Amino acid sequence: MQELTHYIDGEHVKGTSGRFADVMNPATGEVQAKVPLANKAEMDIAVAAAASAQPAWAAVNPQRRARVLMKFVDLLNRDMDKIAEALSREHGKTFPDAKGDIQRGLEVAEYCIAAPQMLKGEYTDAAGPGIDIYSMRQALGVTAGITPFNFPAMIPMWMFAPAIACGNAFILKPSERDPSVPLMLAELLEEAGLPKGIIQVVNGDKEAVDAILYDDTIQSVGFVGSTPIAEYIYGTGCAQGKRVQCFGGAKNHMIIMPDADLDQAADALVGAGYGAAGERCMAISVAVPVGEETADKLRDKLIPRIEKLKIAPYTAGDDVDYGPVVTSAAKENILRLVQTGVDQGADLVVDGRDFSLQGYEDGFFVGPHLFDNVTKDMDIYKTEIFGPVLSMVRAQNYEEALGLAMDHEYGNGTAIFTRDGDTARDFANRINIGMVGVNVPIPVPLAYHTFGGWKKSVFGDLNQHGPDAFKFYTRTKTITSRWPSGIKEGGEFHFKQMD
Repeated sequence: MQELTHYIDGEHVKGTSGRFADVMNPATGEVQAKVPLANKAEMDIAVAAAASAQPAWAAVNPQRRARVLMKFVDLLNRDMDKIAEALSREHGKTFPDAKGDIQRGLEVAEYCIAAPQMLKGEYTDAAGPGIDIYSMRQALGVTAGITPFNFPAMIPMWMFAPAIACGNAFILKPSERDPSVPLMLAELLEEAGLPKGIIQVVNGDKEAVDAILYDDTIQSVGFVGSTPIAEYIYGTGCAQGKRVQCFGGAKNHMIIMPDADLDQAADALVGAGYGAAGERCMAISVAVPVGEETADKLRDKLIPRIEKLKIAPYTAGDDVDYGPVVTSAAKENILRLVQTGVDQGADLVVDGRDFSLQGYEDGFFVGPHLFDNVTKDMDIYKTEIFGPVLSMVRAQNYEEALGLAMDHEYGNGTAIFTRDGDTARDFANRINIGMVGVNVPIPVPLAYHTFGGWKKSVFGDLNQHGPDAFKFYTRTKTITSRWPSGIKEGGEFHFKQMD
């Protein structure tokens, strides 16, 4: 049995708490490794190492820090297949999807190579007689990130790449369900030239999370996960005086107008609803066709597409549509919610409850499900299922469809499929959701724009990656400077007006 480690001060370090979590192979249901769960004492060692290394790293000029990320990107491309295989083995994603996970993180690292430009301050000369005013962006110090199981490469890179580019040290607490990839990323960073101690990977559970939240040295915390935990981390971290950004749950609606290309919409729904077994915060889980005729036609197009989905482990080839969910508990929760939908009166038109994959009966595979005639009072509509379940909620007109998305407590992403520019423009302007797709099913912005939802999908006022990342991982300092030219005056006892 493989025993994984922490990565502290440039070394793989065995856990000392005596506590471990099983790392499963979701395709077989077998335990493939054990990961140590850190206690506060272990977290303290990592924080101390980070605090010791960070001032020297912050003193390195931004261009040289960016060169480390340049090299990291090269190494990541070199090891892409190896890292993707490790990701698929622990998470269950298909191999192409695992490579996409890595690629979207890599793109943020590429963006952060622009740190010299992004970290420039502002300057006003002659703001008053002999007085100049300028601002500078400076690193926070030691920062931390708590990342989820569903993107074990992308989301850590979304956090540590800008943090490091800004001159911070970074403590990463990844998901204990698939911890190998974050350890591999830390190794690549130091191979790229990052000084020891600037990136630390400390595996753990709530005890490690609380150690981060209550540590006075750690200045900021980023989190991605469920909304209840996001609320806890945001409230606790802010109460401790930290800068905190937390991204929570989602229930993403896709509106299908009567004029939409229904083949295009159906293809988009199948990919966005069932890709990665639905374990994406940007998955489309609610389809809202407008009008009964649109709904009937859409359902007729969806059913054969869904029934043809190939569900298998990543080792079955690149034509696999999706693999298992991450744990048996996740599988049980999905099936429980499906049964709730049936009990509450929704029409289960594609029933995947009896799905079983020959040779992988102990794996955590879940068949695809399609519900029709779902109403907004049902649990499957209100709850983030995080599985291969798509719900159709029929709307009689555009305003009703718009209201469904606007009234839901989550506001992560949404999309509209239409050929009408007026409708698309109205939707984009009025919707109270952070990321919007127009004929695009998963509107995840590219690295040089920011990622973030609204409502109960986000806690904090700055988004991930893009320009907001450089704001989140720095503080602004403003200097008012005067260099008198041979003029000597007495002390000033009041604010002097600028001439």
